[in-house]
Amino acid sequence: MEEQVKAYIEQIRPYIQSHGGDVEFVALRDKVVQLKLLGACRGCPGALMTLHQGIETQLREVVNPELSVERVD
Repeated sequence: MEEQVKAYIEQIRPYIQSHGGDVEFVALRDKVVQLKLLGACRGCPGALMTLHQGIETQLREVVNPELSVERVD
C-alpha cells in the first residue's frame, strides 16, 4: 500500500509545484499517511483543505478507503 501512496503523491506533485508549493511523503503508519508540505504550501491557509478534501479524498478512492492524511513538519 505504501508504494501506491508514494506513486500517487509523485503523480500530483507537478500540479502542486506549479503553484509554488510541494508535498513530500514522510511515512505510512496504521493507515495514516504523513505528508510534509513545502514551499508556498507551508503557510497557505488552504493547505489543510488541499490535504483533506483533495489528497486524502483521492487516496481513499485510488488506494484504500480507510486512509487518512496528516500534516507533519
